[in-house]
Amino acid sequence: MTLRIRPLVAADQDFLWDALHVALWDPPPAPLRPREVLEHPGVQIYAEGWGRDTDIGVCGELEGEAKPVGACWMRLVPDRKGLAYVDDATPQLGIAVMPGHQGKGHGGRLMRAALAQAKSRGIAQVALTVHTQNPARHLYEKCGFRHAGDPGPDYRLMVAKLD
Repeated sequence: MTLRIRPLVAADQDFLWDALHVALWDPPPAPLRPREVLEHPGVQIYAEGWGRDTDIGVCGELEGEAKPVGACWMRLVPDRKGLAYVDDATPQLGIAVMPGHQGKGHGGRLMRAALAQAKSRGIAQVALTVHTQNPARHLYEKCGFRHAGDPGPDYRLMVAKLD
């Protein structure tokens, strides 16, 4: 099936919470974190009130699926907040492909579409953090992200230049 990519809009808020929950990856055999993690202010900053003028994101849909199968989104998070904080002009990126749809190339298509959207809006660079054991690091590197620091012992800060 072909993945249809469309903008992530305010009406997708409930799905974005689901995607953020999946994006909070821990190495196997750890299960998803308890859903209550989404109530933490340090987590809410990435999704709460989606649809601000500076929010950028896409979601992917497959024909016959009731909900999107994944999303890639980014948001400016000022005041040195967030694990991927670089500066007030660099959005922090999140990406998730829902269980059952992973490993099919959807993540790469979503990320490339979101980065293209950011570039078209004049964004110079985008940042993310990734757990050192997360195999998605290779996808991020293919999409232009490079190691830019270590915000914690198990995490890598990665930045993609878009100019």
